[in-house]
Amino acid sequence: MARKKSKAKTGGFSMFNVTYEDGTMTSNRRVANELLDQSFGDELLDLARTAIEDQDNEIAQRSNQRRAKIKSVTEA
Repeated sequence: MARKKSKAKTGGFSMFNVTYEDGTMTSNRRVANELLDQSFGDELLDLARTAIEDQDNEIAQRSNQRRAKIKSVTEA
């Protein structure tokens, strides 16, 4: 009899709202919780900002359109 495959556990995500210097806003930006490891003393919002900047850079490489710099990041 075949065993049922177990589902892979996901690390989960946290949501953040981002405001850019040009005045645009994005809501509910997902950041993997594994990227938000505070064991080295970094602040949560600083880690989220870095992760979102990395996401924006990856999108910019694919679309050839840069986003404005991030002005602020808040938890959603």
